[in-house]
Amino acid sequence: MESDFIVRAMALGVGATLVMDLWALFLKTCFNIPSLNYAMVGRWIGHFPKGQFTHLNIAQATPVNREAIIGWTAHYLIGIAFAGILLLGWGEAWVTSPTLLPALMIGVATVVAPFFLMQPCMGAGIAASKTPQPNTARLRSLMAHASFGVGLYLAGWVMAFY
Repeated sequence: MESDFIVRAMALGVGATLVMDLWALFLKTCFNIPSLNYAMVGRWIGHFPKGQFTHLNIAQATPVNREAIIGWTAHYLIGIAFAGILLLGWGEAWVTSPTLLPALMIGVATVVAPFFLMQPCMGAGIAASKTPQPNTARLRSLMAHASFGVGLYLAGWVMAFY
């Protein structure tokens, strides 16, 4: 892959993921709405080398060394990968003149990953169906991923000026 593509994907992905994290911080600070505990994502990933990909309840799984670091690193790397999908779909020229719709479409589409991969594998069921308030969890996921889409757009505008 071309190095310009990788640099752009990294800048967009880190910027968009940061916006997503700021949105989560806003919700926690202003409305006491908790965000995803990325240490649990790290715990899930940390069990992969042992061949375990699914759990009944990730919170009850055996902790792994540095699970918070693993989880946060994965969070940002996934954001970079999703930014790469935006660039592949709309071309690197999108960065010179970013538009909201493609960024928001990618952001909202990324909710497929937690709904159909992460949540079921971590014991929460498809689209959080096994959680105490599935519709609330679904809405929070959708809002978080929409904020990622807004972050792609904002990061694109910052990059357009540099």
